[in-house]
Amino acid sequence: MQKTTIHLLRMSETPIELEPRLSVQPSSQPESGRGLQPPPLFQLPLPTQDPSDTHQQMQLQLEPQLSESNPEHQQQAKPAWINRRRLIRLLLGFSLCSAILGLVYYMHYNHQNSNIQAGKESNTRPGSTAVQKAKGFYHSCLDTKSIETAGAEPFLALIQKLGGWAVSGQWNRTDFNSTLRLLMRDYATFPFFNLYVGKDPNEIARGTTRRYIQIDQPDLLIPIEWNSKTLKSQAKTRTLRPFLASCERYLALLGAPPGSSMIHVGTFISLSSELAVAAAPLDFRLSKGQLYQRMTIRELQKQAPAIDWLGCLQAAFHPLPLIEDDHVLLHNLPYIVQMSRIVGKWLNKHEPSSSGPVHTYMILSLLHTLMPALDSRFSETAKNLSMALGDAEEVADRWKHCVLETERGFDLVLTHLLSKRTAHREIFIVQQAEEIIQNIFTSFKSKLHELKWTDQKSLQFVMKKVQSLIPRLWTTKEISSEAELDLLFSKVTVGTNSFFSNYVQSLSLWQKRRGQLLTEKAEAADILSVTPFLLGDELLFPMGMFIPPLFHPTYPRAMNYGVMGFLIAKDILHLILPDVYSHSEMVHAVGECVWAHYLTVTEKAGRGGEFSLSAAQQQELWVQYSALQIAVQAYHQSLKNHPNDTSISGLSHTRLFLTSFSQVNCDSDPYSKFMPLEPSFLITVICAKSDLCPTSLQCPNKTQQHSLQTC
Repeated sequence: MQKTTIHLLRMSETPIELEPRLSVQPSSQPESGRGLQPPPLFQLPLPTQDPSDTHQQMQLQLEPQLSESNPEHQQQAKPAWINRRRLIRLLLGFSLCSAILGLVYYMHYNHQNSNIQAGKESNTRPGSTAVQKAKGFYHSCLDTKSIETAGAEPFLALIQKLGGWAVSGQWNRTDFNSTLRLLMRDYATFPFFNLYVGKDPNEIARGTTRRYIQIDQPDLLIPIEWNSKTLKSQAKTRTLRPFLASCERYLALLGAPPGSSMIHVGTFISLSSELAVAAAPLDFRLSKGQLYQRMTIRELQKQAPAIDWLGCLQAAFHPLPLIEDDHVLLHNLPYIVQMSRIVGKWLNKHEPSSSGPVHTYMILSLLHTLMPALDSRFSETAKNLSMALGDAEEVADRWKHCVLETERGFDLVLTHLLSKRTAHREIFIVQQAEEIIQNIFTSFKSKLHELKWTDQKSLQFVMKKVQSLIPRLWTTKEISSEAELDLLFSKVTVGTNSFFSNYVQSLSLWQKRRGQLLTEKAEAADILSVTPFLLGDELLFPMGMFIPPLFHPTYPRAMNYGVMGFLIAKDILHLILPDVYSHSEMVHAVGECVWAHYLTVTEKAGRGGEFSLSAAQQQELWVQYSALQIAVQAYHQSLKNHPNDTSISGLSHTRLFLTSFSQVNCDSDPYSKFMPLEPSFLITVICAKSDLCPTSLQCPNKTQQHSLQTC
């Protein structure tokens, strides 16, 4: 779920609502030093106009500003085009307020109605308590003043609740497995292994829908790297010093006596390094057949006896009645076996210097889980470590962070609100969404026929698989009512100025939701998702893909196809890529052709092999270039059926399509690391030998245009 939200967050950085009536009032506070202000989640009026009215209103506002007949604009052509590009950016760059906050601002609608009834509340039913709790959670997250004032005290109080800690000098020497069970059940913390819920791929082909507990190696806190010679992981030697410094800083923030902290840090790093050796990257485990190894909990107990597996799994998935004969799936059994030996060895040590190292390891893992709810000193320490490791990421604005955290625990509330938010215009969304899906899929099948295949049987094999797929929009028909949500969240207590306590409860909610996956018979529709997926012979496109900023029913179709059409085509190509790559040489050839265009236009040709592409980069170039071709073809098919498709300021439909495409931000795309150039460059390639493109969108280097061939 959070990956979905992050994808939408990264589409834009400015909190601007979609519809003209939903504007965020500018703050009088200076911009410098304060960052973006949090959007008024619960102060947004609910629009009442029909979507078509919204579009007409938008057109009336835009046309006078961007009319090409204006003499001023004719004299200043470049600024006019810049203005158009800014307009497209505005329409495609609607931020969280339109993408994610659109899911929750209905909360204010209920709140607003109750305010209107002021003086009569005795006759008014109170609003949904679940919605109010989601609202309270969000606001407590924004209250950084209270978080900073609380400091480390909430976490220290929690440690005492768990029996103390050797570092603080007060520890009840709680039982290892008892503490581990508590961490897993109440705090979604898994120090020595990870837990998932999912299907067995060996059963999916037979139509089985049963889900299993899946046990994997953990996300280790210590930075590790894979040694391809020894085929083992190891702690990164060059990162040990900054990692050591960060551990010392955490202990200092938690009040550890300066003289004793080094002992505890040393044993923590030593234990972490031993566990690191047993871990292995996914591709290695896949090559060794170590994924989805099935065994009973009883068999697992014999293999890794240091962990009370039945007790821990019962705690994590309470109240489900698990027994020793239940099957689980292992994703790195050698790690689990070795981890058990390491933990057993450390538990049996009696030297004073190693007092409670396993317990310290669990406490620091818990700290890592709860760090988002602690004051800025902890996050700054984590940021400094990331910078020292060379992989620091830009820190999201606080309000974005708070929406992500609200979604973690209250996703069902947001889903409910999204359904109510889109109900009045669902017919407009569904009609256009289904049209785009069908046209893109038809264009995709046409593209497959154009490829050069190794033989006719290869084409028949892939086409048979593709023809069996049924693409469709995935909506959920069973959205929880407010009464059901209120009952579900009835035991949740949200404090207005205690984000730490609220955050702990959201972790518990998240863990319980994971447990419910084991008992659900059918797939739960994640309508917040923006990624299509295969389910049997169905190619499903979640409703969450078709919300701003990616899509809006009042956008001109050219814009929807230029953005949403391209993204849909790209996702389909990734799903089918393994079959195409193994049966056609076009993936390699097109990737190299596009790359040659790039080298020619950017004058980087002839600089040696340093610019050669890897197989993964060739594949991604083929995927994105082909996706753009598919989207263009699909849009032109749509234009035949809707020749009066609207535009903006008289822009040609193709120009509007390509301009919209050029604004797509793919930073959060998991494949973006394999894309060796900006996707917008693909416009130059596709327009090199095409009569589809307006003259001004042709290859900018006229002297080299003759050398560019159609890929």
